[in-house]
Amino acid sequence: MDTVLTIVDTIAGYARGYPFIVLLLGSSIYLTIRMRGVQFCKAKQAFHYLVKQPDDQQGRGEVSNFGALATVLSGTIGTGNIAGVATAITFGGPGAIFWMWVTALFGMVLKYCSCTLAHHYRRVDGNGEIAGGPMYTLKYGLNMPVLGMIFAFFVLLGAVTTGGMVQANSVVDGIIYVVPQAYDYKFLIGLVICALVAVVILGGVKRIATVASVVVPIMALIYCAAAFLILLLNAGQIPGAFGTIFNYALNPAAAGWGAIGVAIQFGVARAIFASEVGMGTAPIALAATKTNYSVRAGMIGMIGPWFDTMLICTMTALVIIVTGHWGDTLPCGLNGASLSASAFETGLKDTFGAVAGTIGAVIVGIGLMFFAYTTMIAWAYFGDRAIQFLLGAKAVLPFRMVFIALILVGALGPLEIVWALADVSNVLMILPNLFAILLLAGMVKKLSEQYFKEKVHEKPEEISAHPPEEK
Repeated sequence: MDTVLTIVDTIAGYARGYPFIVLLLGSSIYLTIRMRGVQFCKAKQAFHYLVKQPDDQQGRGEVSNFGALATVLSGTIGTGNIAGVATAITFGGPGAIFWMWVTALFGMVLKYCSCTLAHHYRRVDGNGEIAGGPMYTLKYGLNMPVLGMIFAFFVLLGAVTTGGMVQANSVVDGIIYVVPQAYDYKFLIGLVICALVAVVILGGVKRIATVASVVVPIMALIYCAAAFLILLLNAGQIPGAFGTIFNYALNPAAAGWGAIGVAIQFGVARAIFASEVGMGTAPIALAATKTNYSVRAGMIGMIGPWFDTMLICTMTALVIIVTGHWGDTLPCGLNGASLSASAFETGLKDTFGAVAGTIGAVIVGIGLMFFAYTTMIAWAYFGDRAIQFLLGAKAVLPFRMVFIALILVGALGPLEIVWALADVSNVLMILPNLFAILLLAGMVKKLSEQYFKEKVHEKPEEISAHPPEEK
């Protein structure tokens, strides 16, 4: 097992290496400039579309703006926001959080471009359902079906690692922290998770969107409320926590050049995991949005990181830092979800007593379970779309069976191997998607200018959102 861990961790180290970081951040900055900072300038308009549904919801599609975003967030608000932040601070120090912010803020433009292209090049599959995503962009936008197939294969790899194994592993980790006796029942817990996922994924994107639209907002509010209470009780330490983050991210005298390099690596890697910037999964869900305008789908997709990284990840990080769960004060043997649970427990116990502390840990455990659950069903849908692109509808059910089986493997596997596999699969998905975005940036620019300057969205009769049948 140690040999396997060494091999996987070595590969993951290359995946988190500086060449990839420069490529990702450099592309994000370039596209931010070319798209005139769309993720900042048009964020207010995008949020407005969530509150007030536009007048083109009769457009061809399967889910509403909010339902599509809920599906996307169900795939991103999960272990990355709870366990991922903890591992980033453990291995990369508090400075890793700064680089999570940088990656998410500039990476939003990657989601905007990719979701716009996915909606623009979407197709109707043999079952009469909307199908889209980077694999369709590569096939129909760039006439590169082979590269589209490669991307689809990487999605399958990401689905079973990032979307299945990591989620199950973190759920078990969080449950064991709250109830140590559960360690002896890991196999049973894994079976229960498998059964609950199977109940939903057989219903397709509509059922996934329905479940996600209810579960994600409720659990996000409960989790954020608990984090907000802890931060309110430690309000005097919050400025110092931000200072610690910036100091360890940018000040070599405090962290050392080597430590800053590690912070960058883990910050970028965990931001990708938490918000999926550039990975190409959000476009698979947003392609099914009921709207006549591809740019609108892009705008809905790009605001996801505002929720999952800038809000929830930041609150988790601040709770960990203000409760002293990092560096030399890091509790022995804790990492991932158990570290976050311990931070929440300490944050409430110090003021309200042991019972409140237990409640804090339980909130993390329950929140993690629900977040991971919705993440798994969302990734199962992403995998469905990928396997159907590769092998047709007949392969969907066998894939679901494999996906469910590997959830059980993830629940029992070592944390280090599972996370390393996820980092590798994430990078493999980003590369072909980023290739498509960069080559088709001119198309995104054209669609954006038409939408914002000519205001074609005020004339819905002039735009057709009926995608052609897939050949």
